[in-house]
Amino acid sequence: MGENDDFCLASNLSVINWNDIGDLSLYPEWSDFKAFVRATYPELKDGAVTNYAGQLFAFAHRIEIGDLVVLPLKTVHQIAIGKVTGPYEFARDAEPNQRHRRAVTWKATDLPRTAVKQDLLYSLGAFMTICNVSRHDAVKRLESLMETGNDPGSDEANAVIPGTSGEDAGDGAPFDFVDVATTAITAAIAEEFAGHALAQLVAAILRAEGFYCDISPEGPDGGVDILAGFGPFGLQSPRLVVQVKSSAGQVGAAIVRELHGVIRTHNGDQGLLVAWGGINKEARLELANQRFNLRVWDAQNVVDLVTEHYLKFPQEIRDRLPLRQLWVVDQKLK
Repeated sequence: MGENDDFCLASNLSVINWNDIGDLSLYPEWSDFKAFVRATYPELKDGAVTNYAGQLFAFAHRIEIGDLVVLPLKTVHQIAIGKVTGPYEFARDAEPNQRHRRAVTWKATDLPRTAVKQDLLYSLGAFMTICNVSRHDAVKRLESLMETGNDPGSDEANAVIPGTSGEDAGDGAPFDFVDVATTAITAAIAEEFAGHALAQLVAAILRAEGFYCDISPEGPDGGVDILAGFGPFGLQSPRLVVQVKSSAGQVGAAIVRELHGVIRTHNGDQGLLVAWGGINKEARLELANQRFNLRVWDAQNVVDLVTEHYLKFPQEIRDRLPLRQLWVVDQKLK
């Protein structure tokens, strides 16, 4: 997952990972195209053939130059948005998972998912690799995100979250239940644990992992929100200095450098930066030289840890964030 993200951004391309199918441009008619997919995947059921063919046909023949394309970046929990600038190409001599490609000019490459409002995130969270997203003023909002980094929201009256009224995500694609749930939990945490309250939630996570935590009082904190360590008084290593930024905006390199200095001041072993909106490119470069000193949690990391440790949280936290476990069939593995 995400193995082509850097390649796409660096090469101004969008690629899809159907490794074992040939040149899609040879079959411009739907009936011939579907027969081609059926011949390539004879073991698939009819529904799966139609699904695959629909996505591949869209990538090769329906997407037009000038259309917007969204790339969810798997490794950094961000999204990239760009515009298609060229026709479908089958690069026969390229790596197998990079042969099917479209030229794209990427306009925004590090938008935090927290910048995207919940209803649009639901539509982007489809199971299908390729799908058309248009409801809830999606095009206008993606253009705004691409140009300004802000999602103005939908102007549609009575806008609904895909899937809550019988609709599917991605204008016809089945939505990803895991992504839907993650998006809902992310929104609930952002609302209930805004500001200093996020430090309380982070402390609950650290305590569930065995740390003793001291939380700084609300207000100016000198760059320290939590001091954490092992042992009955939190004096044993590793001793963590934690800074929590609850803003939806990305954190820059200056904050990373500040935390690095605060670690030394407090005789800490390591630092943890909780940046709800993620960090920007300059901050990532700064972190490259501090791999063994500093770690960053963004919104996705916090949500993953909340779901992992939820049953260990004190009742007060669970009352503020009421969650229920639900098992669903993973359609990707079925």
